[in-house]
Amino acid sequence: MNTKPSESLKRHRAAHTPEAIARRLGRQPVKSYLRDFIYGAIDGAVTTFAVVAGVQGAGLSSTVIIILGAANLIADGFSMAVSNFLGTRAEQQQIRRARSEEERHIRLFPEGEREEIRQIFKAKGFEGEALDRAVDVITSDMKQWVDTMVTDELGLTLETRSPWKAGTMTLVAFVIIGALPLLAFIYHHAAAEGLGNPFLLSAIMTGAAFFIVGAGKSRFVDESWWRAGLETVAIGGVAAGLAYLIGMALKGWV
Repeated sequence: MNTKPSESLKRHRAAHTPEAIARRLGRQPVKSYLRDFIYGAIDGAVTTFAVVAGVQGAGLSSTVIIILGAANLIADGFSMAVSNFLGTRAEQQQIRRARSEEERHIRLFPEGEREEIRQIFKAKGFEGEALDRAVDVITSDMKQWVDTMVTDELGLTLETRSPWKAGTMTLVAFVIIGALPLLAFIYHHAAAEGLGNPFLLSAIMTGAAFFIVGAGKSRFVDESWWRAGLETVAIGGVAAGLAYLIGMALKGWV
């Protein structure tokens, strides 16, 4: 029986020495924009392919598909990026306002705010001298005091992300992944011989994009890559199917 520690165990053990922990905690935390990319990529592919499926279901030409799909890419991509920018900025503004309010409360009602800290740490299991010491330590530093009130009382996070980076990541993912459903129709329209069934190729490329985005997400979350990929394909497939059925139902009006 092999009793030697695995390489993974060795790496984790080395990462938990006092020196390694001090280096890790001393670095600025890396802000993740994965959510913004996944959000933009999936919505870009879903909405663009929904346009493609709806127009295809209505029996319109590839030219109409390209025009409507490109319009969706630019307009909806910009709209989503701006919405994400404004939403992320609103989170920052909310945190700044909360901090300002807590600082004002501490100046006006210091004893009441100390009591809030006491009850917060009492709920965490602190008692007696340990509780008194925790309250004294936290309330001796204004920043630490406000940080605690913002996170434990108001449930807000202290780490904020860049609104510009969040919006840009959404826009880039939306346009790049959202363009895939259109490529088959663009080639079909531009090539001399065209394609026999551009919609089928578009569906395959879009499905592959869904799966890759979902599987890529699994690297950062606790989920198997194939399950995450299939889940994303299923969500996109339902949206595209609904758009196709609506297009067919309204075909007679075109």
